[in-house]
Amino acid sequence: MMIHASIPADHPERVARVIADLWRGRYAPFPVAPGVYVAMSGDDRGTQIEVGPRGRVAKPGAKQLEIFDSPSPSPYSEVHLNIISPLSEHEIMAIAEREGWTALACDRGGFFKLIEFWVENKFMLELMNEHEWARYKIVTSKMAAALSGRARPD
Repeated sequence: MMIHASIPADHPERVARVIADLWRGRYAPFPVAPGVYVAMSGDDRGTQIEVGPRGRVAKPGAKQLEIFDSPSPSPYSEVHLNIISPLSEHEIMAIAEREGWTALACDRGGFFKLIEFWVENKFMLELMNEHEWARYKIVTSKMAAALSGRARPD
């Protein structure tokens, strides 16, 4: 189960605020890392997304991770997050419009629907409501059942 994730942003405080808005949650500076903000969902699991400056890279260190700044970070990312929002599609689209960011209502092959919410028009959050999350869980449980007989790699 995911507890938190971190994502890059050109404007970490603004992005953390918007994610908090999508959750009807809160955001604050992350006290452990200067320049990083955390969006808190307010759920019973303490789900959070840390938002740090684009180009800040982590690598393994001798005792713990080491952080350094990349001289030429990509404006895009090879990862994305799928999160649940209590907001309606209309409310989500209004936030995207307010921020000047792209948001697209998408149908994933008839299995479930979501909104591609492009943070700063560079990083994708997939947003689902509870109904679509239920549909998503049906699809993933069928996938897990189909894979259950397959050997796991060692």
